[in-house]
This record gives sequence, structure tokens and C-alpha cells, in this order.
Amino acid sequence: MKLITLDFETYYDQEYSLTKITTEEYVRSSLFEVIGVSVQVADGKPVWFEGTHAQIKNWLQQFPWADGMLVAHNALFDATILSWIFDIHPKAIADTLSMARAKHGVEVGGSLAKLVEFYEIGAKGTEVINAKGKRRVDFEKEELARYGEYCCNDTALTYKLFDILIETFPKTEMRLIDQTIKMFTEPVLELDAFLLEQHLSDIKARKEELLAKVAGDPEEAKKNIMSNPKFAQLLTEFGVEPPMKVSPTTNKLTFAFAKTDEGLKALLDHPSIDVQTLVAARLGVKSTLEETRTTRFLDIAQRGKLPIPLKYYAAHTSRWGGTDKINLQNLPSRGADAGKLKQAIRPPEGYVIIDSDSSQIEARMLAWMAGQDDLVEAFRKGEDVYKIMASAIYRKPAEDINAGERFVGKTVVLGAGYGLGAKKFQMFMKAAKVEMSQDEAAHIIDTYRNTYPAIPNLWAQGDGCLRALVDNQSASYGKEGVVSINGFLGVLTPNGIPLRYHEIRRARNAKGQDEIIYTSRTGITGIWGGKFTENLIQHLARCIIGEQLLRVAKRYRVVLTVHDAIACVAREEEAQEARRYVEECMRWTPVWAEGLPLNCESGVGKNYGEC
Repeated sequence: MKLITLDFETYYDQEYSLTKITTEEYVRSSLFEVIGVSVQVADGKPVWFEGTHAQIKNWLQQFPWADGMLVAHNALFDATILSWIFDIHPKAIADTLSMARAKHGVEVGGSLAKLVEFYEIGAKGTEVINAKGKRRVDFEKEELARYGEYCCNDTALTYKLFDILIETFPKTEMRLIDQTIKMFTEPVLELDAFLLEQHLSDIKARKEELLAKVAGDPEEAKKNIMSNPKFAQLLTEFGVEPPMKVSPTTNKLTFAFAKTDEGLKALLDHPSIDVQTLVAARLGVKSTLEETRTTRFLDIAQRGKLPIPLKYYAAHTSRWGGTDKINLQNLPSRGADAGKLKQAIRPPEGYVIIDSDSSQIEARMLAWMAGQDDLVEAFRKGEDVYKIMASAIYRKPAEDINAGERFVGKTVVLGAGYGLGAKKFQMFMKAAKVEMSQDEAAHIIDTYRNTYPAIPNLWAQGDGCLRALVDNQSASYGKEGVVSINGFLGVLTPNGIPLRYHEIRRARNAKGQDEIIYTSRTGITGIWGGKFTENLIQHLARCIIGEQLLRVAKRYRVVLTVHDAIACVAREEEAQEARRYVEECMRWTPVWAEGLPLNCESGVGKNYGEC
């Protein structure tokens, strides 16, 4: 496949720039203008071209895109321009930004400037700074020539960077990068503007109604919301455990209600619109997340189809994440607020959406990796593992377990596999409106660990792996041949990209206790055996989901992946055959996971909410 490295230079100003608006809004804006573009074929010399959009399109069409691979740094941007503005669609897309994220994490930084400095392959220029606020016609001839040289240098550096990264980069992951970017650059999903307008109106009315209920008048409502005890009571009434922190002055537990407290800010993303409204009012935020997101969807609906912005290797565990100010990874999926935005997402006329979710993949993977064979066998046979767990907790036959007891069993199986303690479990259950004493919570956690002892043993192995990473030694972990620990290379896993803990080291915490920490994207992060196990299980689940996605994509257009689910579109007349094929793909296991029993649930609908 011919490599075609490309870099666009576009108009921007103080307000109209990618620092202020999304990629979708930027490229679809009437202000958008390509000033020029440079292209390098294989290892040849980059060539600069500037002109009108029609002239640039004509010039770009000389390159073998139908059989070529586009190479760019932040290809989401350049490939979008190539597709939406010039109607050019390369066979494959490679993105050095995505590749670098997977290879280096936080170690180097994602900018082209930092990466080329790290690899000592040149230096990125600064000519783009002088282009701020300038249309193509505003450039002097000499200025445009310098801009062209700057652009060609970026293209040459991107090719050199790609040439280095591709040497050890897995082919499967390259295909996933291509699929991820094309979900954005080749959008097929549509948005129901009428439904979105109705939903936005309902949100605003509901917000006013809720705040009026908090107190009779706005001033009194504000007092209630700003009072720590009253605000805590309001959250509790909505089934939310008020976030807590240790006070730096008293060293005692207190409410984490300050504007900078992560626990409070996280509630802005709560599935309940009512909780979002209360927290937004407390923080002085004008709009709730649901309101903002609905408005953004409406704006996109006016401009065209819905591009799906996903960041490849967004998390340390290698999972995808939201980007471009639209996080489709956290659309509400349950409760009274579920479905509105999902219902507005629709396939093209004559098509359906098929959404398939891998069933309990983490719990299954955990049992399999730990060698907890009785739990693996229960999953394989399709037994009700939640009732089995509840049977052990409540000491009675599984057939006598009621719905409430089964819910406790389910919560334990899905939530206690990474070292969850009794106190946190008690708080978690309280948030789910299940009251229990700390002694009862301790009994439940102890029962889980005693029933499935291989799982706590896996946490202990995780502690050993972390010590090995700190001391640059080797160690083994879980199922033989799946994961290996190399103190110099990191955690070697099936997808071929080592999982690294940057600057992992020993430290002493505020309580004087020894711990292991590393530098993550969010700062200094503590790590222990249970958390290490969570990282590895989520990573291995993502490895499988990635390969399953590529299998689905062989026959149907994949339009979205959310956590452990894959969505694609198919023609209405082949909906059931497509669903059967997707389920077959979601139950497939790679060679390295032989013996892991996988299953899935799927749905078909004329909108995403129906699936």
C-alpha cells in the first residue's frame, strides 16, 4: 500500500480555532479555508500546493488514494478535511498521534514538536503563529513560500516519525486506528432534530421545576443548595452518597463540596438529570451536561451527519475515550433519563442499528485469568452466577434466592473483583438504596473472597508484579502465556503494545505507609495489586473487543464502540442475519484466550435507543 503523508494548513483566528470549537464545527464552518497543503509520497520529497479549494482538490486527485494509506499527525483533522471538503477517501488511515499515545502514554507528550525532539529527527517550525487571522489572499508571496516550507517540514517529520513507530507497531492496532478515525471522517448516523428540540425544552422546564421544589423562591433555593448539610440531604434524597474528603485543617472527614473537589465535579456527569441540575447549581454552572450535550447535538444536526469522535488509546488500559466535546461513552443507559439522546441517533434510511454488548466480560476474564475454574465453568454453562453468589452469602439454595438477594450477588460479582473493601461496598450499596450494616457488608465481601480464593490470589500476584516493575525484574501473572512482566519493557500483553507504568517507584504516603506510585495522565497515581488487576483485566477485555470489532467490520459498517459494546449498521432486509453474525463475532475468542467463555446481548432498532 502506497504511503501518502499529508498536512493541511488552514485559516484560524482568535475565536475561530480548534482551541475554542470542535473539529466538526471548525471544518463545517463557513469560515473554513484551506490555505495550502503539502504531500509526500513514500519517502520522496514533500511538495506544497496552494490555491482555491477547487484547485487544491484537482491537485490532490493525482495521488493514488484508492490504494493508499494516508499518514498524518492528528489524522482526525487532516482526514476529515480530505473527506468532507475534497471528497477524497483513502483506503486506510494512519495517525502518528494515536500511535504515539499507545507507545509512550505520558512519557513524551503527543505534540509533533515533542515527539520529533524525543526521537531527534528534526525540529518543528513556528511559522503557523504568523498565519493567525490571515486568509490565503492576505499572504505576501514570500510569506506564503515560508508557510509552504514550514508545512513541508511538518510532513517530512510526520513521515520520519511514522517510519520509526511502525517498526514495532502491531498490524491489528493499525487497523483499529483506521476504523476509529473513519467513524468520524466517514459519518453515516443521523440526528433527529425535532426530538432533540423537544428534549431540550423538557430539560429546561424540569430544571426550573426542580429548583422551585428545593425552596419557594430562587434566593431560598440558593441558600439550601449552598448549605453543606442541606445539599448533602438533597443528594441523599436522590440516592447519591455525598462525596467526602479528609479536611486538611481538622484531619477529619468532611463533605467534598468545593468547586475544585473531583468527587463533586464527577456528579456533573451523573446519569440523573436532577442530580446534574443540583450539582450545576451548587457549582454555579449555567447548563447541565444533558442540556449542553443536547444543544451540541442540535447544532450538529443543522450541519450534517453525526461524526463519532473517539480517541484511540485514551485510557491507560488502552480503552477508547470521548473527544471533540462529545463523549458518547457516557450517554445514560438506565433510569428515567435514559434513551432521549440515544433515540435521536438514527441510521440512514433503509438501515437499522445493531448494538451488541459483551456480557460480563470483565467478570469472566477475571475468573479465567485467576484460574477460578468453578466460576469459569458456571459462566460457560450459562448458570446464574449472581444467584450462586447470593446462595453463598445468604446460606440457602440458589432456587430460593429472591430478586433483592440476587441484586446483592450481582453487585458483588461485578464490583468486588478488584479488592473492594467492606466499607466502600456498604457505601456503594447505600447509593443503590440497599441499606446494610458494616458487619453485613464485611460478611458479604469475606464470603466472595472465600468462595473464589483464586481471585484474591491474583491480586497478590499483582503486588508481586508491581515490585518487579519497580526493581526492573521479571514476574508471572495469572493464566500462563497471556501476560508477562518485564521490568525494562513493562507489562507485555496480547495486543503487542506493552502496558507501562511511567516512573513507577516506591513512596511513603501521608500516613507514613509504604506504597507504589507512578506518573499517569492525571498526575501521581497510587497502584496496588487489586488496581493492577483491574488495569490488566480491562486491557485484556479491550484487546478482545478490538479484535471482535475488526471481525464485525469485515461485513458491516461499524459506527460506534462504547466500553464493551460494538454498534454497526445493516440494511433492514438483512437485519436478522447481520445480528446473528455480530453475535457470532462477539462470542469469538482469540487463540491466546482459549477456554474463556464469552457471551453477548444484542438489539436491533431504527434508532440507537431501541437497541
